[in-house]
Amino acid sequence: MALRGLVFFAILLACTSVGLGLGGGWGAAGGAWVGALAWLAADLAMAARALRWLRRPARPDELLDPPELPGLWGAVIDRVRRLLRARDQQVAEAGQRMQSFLAAIQASPNGVTLLDEANRITWCNQTAAGHFGFDAQRDQLQLVGNLVRDPDFAAYLAAGDFSHEVVINGRAATSSRLARVSAQLHPYGDGQKLLLSRDVTALEQADTMRRDFVANVSHEIRTPLTVLNGFVETLQTLPLEEDERTRYLALMAQQAQRMQALVNDLLTLSRLEGSPLPGGGEWVPLAALMAQCEEEVRGLAAVLGKDLDLRCMPAPGFEVSGIGSEILSAITNLVANAVRYTPSGGTIDVSWRDRGDGRLEFSVQDTGPGIASEHLPRLTERFYRVDRSRSRETGGTGLGLAIVKHVVQRHGGELQVESRLGQGSTFSFWLPAGRFRPVPAAPVVPPAAAGAETPPQ
Repeated sequence: MALRGLVFFAILLACTSVGLGLGGGWGAAGGAWVGALAWLAADLAMAARALRWLRRPARPDELLDPPELPGLWGAVIDRVRRLLRARDQQVAEAGQRMQSFLAAIQASPNGVTLLDEANRITWCNQTAAGHFGFDAQRDQLQLVGNLVRDPDFAAYLAAGDFSHEVVINGRAATSSRLARVSAQLHPYGDGQKLLLSRDVTALEQADTMRRDFVANVSHEIRTPLTVLNGFVETLQTLPLEEDERTRYLALMAQQAQRMQALVNDLLTLSRLEGSPLPGGGEWVPLAALMAQCEEEVRGLAAVLGKDLDLRCMPAPGFEVSGIGSEILSAITNLVANAVRYTPSGGTIDVSWRDRGDGRLEFSVQDTGPGIASEHLPRLTERFYRVDRSRSRETGGTGLGLAIVKHVVQRHGGELQVESRLGQGSTFSFWLPAGRFRPVPAAPVVPPAAAGAETPPQ
């Protein structure tokens, strides 16, 4: 400021001296006015240049190219440029932090939705969009109640008590597919809300399966126990003829065998779930497994009194690596199911097929009643039955497909089911290429030379 004042007085002094020399006293006064106006005009011109620079669009490259002005205005421009650069750097850093924060929320397995004071959506991550069917761009500022129309959520939102969560059907829920979402609102700020959601489908399924398991086990065991108790009381209290006593004992043995089969299957499932995965040290010929399987299922068909066309194709010349008893259990369960549910006169085709990529596929195709599509996703659940009355007649425990699924998965394969109501079913599974190898050729022993004599001792 002192330098600015000195410059101003120097200009006034110079102009006054020139005016005094040209016109005396009046000339000095006129020179002073001219000097003051000249200084003011120059100062205003520099101020205008500085103002034009400040009014230009705020782009970083223009901040690096300010006008070169002397004196006070140059200092002002430099100071403003530094302040603007610092501000832009702070804004950029804040933007980067915000982007990192949003990226972290996007990667969250839980859904996050921000609502304003009117319950309108201001932002949501992709997980929340998948849970509720939102469009992250299109649905901004839409009322959440208009997009999530579940009655339980509407009542939860209207009640205003957000101390607990509400479980509703998710966007992916269909008549044949369960999709459940847990949602909870958390108020914050000035009337705004944070809507957190998470997929609880697996938890709901596990809880349902647990309840069904307990109920089914209790029912499966209670029924034969009731029959046994009734027969025992009858044998204890009533004098019976020998043929009646024999018939009652046969029925009791049948119910005991039913409970024994159920306990064995439960123990098998428990062992499969708790044991380590099978290694690759044990090799079993497929032909041996298929021969034993065919013997067992033909015996089952005879016990059930069914006349079936059971066509077992010759097994390929391979050995399978794993636990032979488990693989035998898997293939026998699939064929036995086909025998139980295919009516007399039907056909069952059992075969192994090379998929062309080193994997082998085992399949059982029957001409039974078929299965409706809504039942297919739940077939491998424990004790799940499409028709409980027919299942009781066939004598199954309801655990066979669950055992097959566990065995196949333990050996690195996958179980597949195809069925159409009234047209039969095809149950198949494949095992990976590393589980198979050709059967080693038997060593050739050269025959002894004809007429050769034993050398003397």
